[in-house]
Amino acid sequence: MDFAIRNLSVLAYAQGFTLWHYRAAAARLDRVAEGGFFNDAADMFAAGDMVLVSAAEGGRVLFVTGTKASVATTPLA
Repeated sequence: MDFAIRNLSVLAYAQGFTLWHYRAAAARLDRVAEGGFFNDAADMFAAGDMVLVSAAEGGRVLFVTGTKASVATTPLA
């Protein structure tokens, strides 16, 4: 499943940091964690932001590592 902007929301914002939530619906966690998944919202993200992802199979926290060519994320351990 592709990215849906209506499923992205801000949970908190302070000092240039944003904590996001993304409801993945039918998208698998591995798909959401792929580089470029959030490209349609690239102008909204900044390096250092975090995204809480909830999906039918579970949840994951992603750390935004870059937004230049595409939105890059890495799962937090």
